[in-house]
Amino acid sequence: MRKLFDFFQSPLVLIGLRYAGARRRSQLVSFISAISILGMTLGVSLLVLVLSVMNGFDRELRNNILGLMPQGSVYHRYGIEDWPSLQKEFLAKAGVAGSAPFVQLQALLSHGKNVAPVNLYGVDIEQERQVSVLPERLAPEVLQGLSENRANIVIGTGLAKTLGVELGKRITLVVPASQAQSRAPKVRVFTVLGIFDTGTEVDNGLALVNLAQAQTMSLTPERVSGMRLRLDELFAAPTIVAELVRTLPYGYYGSDWTRSHGNLFQAIQMSKNLVGLLLFLIIAIAAFNVVTTLIMVVVDKQGDIAILRTLGASSGMIMGIFMVQGSLIGFLGTCLGLVVGCLLCAVVPDAFLAFERVFQVQFLKADVYPISYLPVDLRVPDLLLIAAVALLMSFVATVYPAWRASRVEPAEALRYE
Repeated sequence: MRKLFDFFQSPLVLIGLRYAGARRRSQLVSFISAISILGMTLGVSLLVLVLSVMNGFDRELRNNILGLMPQGSVYHRYGIEDWPSLQKEFLAKAGVAGSAPFVQLQALLSHGKNVAPVNLYGVDIEQERQVSVLPERLAPEVLQGLSENRANIVIGTGLAKTLGVELGKRITLVVPASQAQSRAPKVRVFTVLGIFDTGTEVDNGLALVNLAQAQTMSLTPERVSGMRLRLDELFAAPTIVAELVRTLPYGYYGSDWTRSHGNLFQAIQMSKNLVGLLLFLIIAIAAFNVVTTLIMVVVDKQGDIAILRTLGASSGMIMGIFMVQGSLIGFLGTCLGLVVGCLLCAVVPDAFLAFERVFQVQFLKADVYPISYLPVDLRVPDLLLIAAVALLMSFVATVYPAWRASRVEPAEALRYE
């Protein structure tokens, strides 16, 4: 600590800080210094905001979409009859945090003249708590209604808008027969018990009914379609599902989230990397504005440099003085950028929603994008990385102008003074 204090009290640092804060004879130099700080602030703040938005999309994919849809599933070509024993077997496996039965049907919902395709899931609501976050988002009366063997259905907001229905309305569910069968499709009337809004693409095509109700609509009423899995590690899903299927008899097969949403996750990661690279280049451009600033400062301070040299200042000391000055510009720009970036992360989501309400537009539609709102997830490691890179670029940018300053000859500089 004492050495650090002595360093900041050294003539090198004190003169560098004085040069950075002193008024210059050239207003152009001061203007360019301000522009350098502003450019660094802008680049850092934008990078903080954009990376936080990308982190938000990544978080929503993990917590919302993959919290609602199966992280892993195991099916049997003819359905699973003794699913409780299979569930115990799965829960005993390493990496499996939860398991629940389901019946999956591709069906049509109709209300009046409106028709919409739907991915219908029959669930046991108590078992579903182990594998999905959806029960946490439904009201207690809705959960109670789904746990009873009644003709109740819960749909997403996208489906509700498409069909034009509200709570308590009756809608018709049609499950078509398979191509191998000549029987008529199964038709049943359900009452809309609840409407969930996750703000994701799930709202446009998902409906939930009681497990027993879905079984009566399926081809094998005494069986379930498969077992949903919640895993300890998302990225281990392909390996874990493959190992589970390998231990089961013939007829079982599996699927995992990387097949249904893997491309979306890869797109988010690629976008984050590309946008981050572009914005880091913006920071680099802002950092190298320091080169222009310091070169003009060197020209402006040639007389002072010559006096310092005649007083015994070494070339290294002269370099250090201007490197301190340039680093201070980068430090101020980086700190201001981090502050502005954090403030933007705090206000942009609400401002985005307010802008949509005022102008009656929706930029992120759930039928096009995975979510319908702008998520932000500010992470401290990103802030530290951005600050480190910005400060490093600023420091590197000071080397050449500082070297030029150390090469100033006192006699030449003082000739016209």
